[in-house]
Amino acid sequence: MAQSAGRQTAFEACDRVNEIRRIADPKGPRRGAAAVVAEEKNVMRKLIVLLVTLSASIGVASVARGGGQDAGTANALRGAIDIHVHSEPDSRPRSVDAVEAARQAKANGMRAIVIKNHYEFTSGLAYIVRKQVPGIDVFGGVDLNLTVGGINAAAVEYMAATTGGFGKMVWMPTFDAENQVRFSKENRPFVSVSKGGALVPAVTDVIASIAKHNLVLATGHSSAEEGLMLLREGRRQGVRQMVVTHAMNEPIVMSVPQMQEAAKLGAFIEFVGGNVGDQGGPARMDRFADAIKKIGPEFCILSSDLGQRGNPLPAPGFGAFLAAMRARGLSEQDVDRMSRRNPATLLGLQ
Repeated sequence: MAQSAGRQTAFEACDRVNEIRRIADPKGPRRGAAAVVAEEKNVMRKLIVLLVTLSASIGVASVARGGGQDAGTANALRGAIDIHVHSEPDSRPRSVDAVEAARQAKANGMRAIVIKNHYEFTSGLAYIVRKQVPGIDVFGGVDLNLTVGGINAAAVEYMAATTGGFGKMVWMPTFDAENQVRFSKENRPFVSVSKGGALVPAVTDVIASIAKHNLVLATGHSSAEEGLMLLREGRRQGVRQMVVTHAMNEPIVMSVPQMQEAAKLGAFIEFVGGNVGDQGGPARMDRFADAIKKIGPEFCILSSDLGQRGNPLPAPGFGAFLAAMRARGLSEQDVDRMSRRNPATLLGLQ
């Protein structure tokens, strides 16, 4: 289907080139030079879009077959675990469905992925995907936004009882978090994790359920200080695995001292690559690498946070992130620890 669309775009571009030739033909109807230049620019833009479209189509097909990566990226992904993959079905536009995300991860030799959805459980989806794509570990979780009742211990209990036991992650509110809504200057309902400098009682109930079922406490889009409060309570209640969700991204924006404190409380610090090739990518990679060196790779996890339409696909995008960290002075052993060993510990795989 993508190749058919690419051929159609190519035919259209060729038609426009022929049209420009007719315009510029001295024997034909006269047009000003500026008009000809403008037409040429339009065709060039179409040709650029064509090349990008065809490259993406070839890349997707190649990854699905197990190729599409250079040797360095393929080696980086072998055995890697991505704890932050978005996919369809969803209410937001995604680039890939959960089954295809797992297939591409497996084709690249990855060990496991975690499917995340802001608005519904992915524990049951993980069970289905595992049946469709054997040979790779697939996990899910629950994100405590408004659609599952917000801060809701019953939702955690349900997830823990879901067939297969593949629901591992409990994210505190993300898009519906009070911190996110206020940061985005939106006027809509939100979910609070704290009031007056203390966690709300429902949060302590949720953390108790997380501890009881040996699940992962993830801080979601809580503020930096709220995140530290959650980790302190998690430690107090005996939660064994905790992670600060994309700690340096908005709207969390933890400082290095705050991330160091989170690590001392027993949490991993998550760094998400996203689209490393976007306009702010190089500077963002620099900041991440610098922070990781100050915190220590033994306390950090690298993941993709990909699957959004218009961004790189999760598996190749994750590989590009790992390569970017290596290019900024983190050793092969460091990247191995942050992309294989630490996420395996978080998910109870070792």
